[in-house]
Amino acid sequence: MLQIQCLHSKTQENNNLFSRFVIGPLKSGQGLTIGNALRRVLLSDLQGLAIAGVRLAEVNHEFSTIPDVKEDVIDILLNLKQIVLKGNIKDPILTRLVYQGPGIITAKHLELPEEISLVNSDQYIASVSSHKIIEMEFLVKQGEGYVLNNKNTHLVPEGFLSIDAVFMPVRKVNFFIETSTNNATPNLESLILEVYTNGTITPIEAVSKAADNLQTIFGSLKILDLASSDEALESENVKVEKSKEFDNIMIEELELSVRAFNCLKRANIHTLSDLLHYSAEDLLEFKNFGQKSADEVCTNLQLKFGKTLS
Repeated sequence: MLQIQCLHSKTQENNNLFSRFVIGPLKSGQGLTIGNALRRVLLSDLQGLAIAGVRLAEVNHEFSTIPDVKEDVIDILLNLKQIVLKGNIKDPILTRLVYQGPGIITAKHLELPEEISLVNSDQYIASVSSHKIIEMEFLVKQGEGYVLNNKNTHLVPEGFLSIDAVFMPVRKVNFFIETSTNNATPNLESLILEVYTNGTITPIEAVSKAADNLQTIFGSLKILDLASSDEALESENVKVEKSKEFDNIMIEELELSVRAFNCLKRANIHTLSDLLHYSAEDLLEFKNFGQKSADEVCTNLQLKFGKTLS
């Protein structure tokens, strides 16, 4: 049975947490397998909170400047990206900040609901040199990984500027393998795991959640008997046959607007079969293809052919 032991823990600057663990005993080669799997899940699959968008009074785009404020809007967005929030919410929420200068605006000036708290309330946002009133409104949401601002654009309310959202509660993971020095058990090894978090979760909690995720993933794998395999193969063949029905149906049949039609053509999408290889989110990656065009394609596809994009 595997055991995990904490070798060292400490709190670093800005309330970041660090722990070093040893996991074992493991058979030769298992350490690399487990270490890679844990590292991937720790960095990409754990939930966290982040500011995904902000609305600044009298600001229309990120290249603006604000009178009597030392930082330009881009600098303010970068500072907001560093704010670390802790809590558990199901749906995105809006919160705000109102500050009258002169003085320094920090994270502690955010008006947060009870279910959300700050890890580092001293995070710097901006400096105001006059008695000017600064107003900001924020969209806070829960997610995974690191989401670039251009992926958030269609998710923020109108008038908001999207921000790179750092949902990752785990900032860094290192691991290495130690082999047994015992002559009686030369094939055993131990996994040394180093975990750095942003203070919203302890390293041991992060490892435990990552292990739960992996258990769920591998637990969903089932060994199918021959009959089940045959049924699955037959079902797959039916899907392939159905997909061939759309090979000869051109996207002109969707009766799209000129803008949406031209965008699909430029992306080498000529038939419904081509289109069904993409998801609704994939369409937003096409040049000049906005949310309105994506909604139009999905609506017409459903109304005319009863199909939806995955």
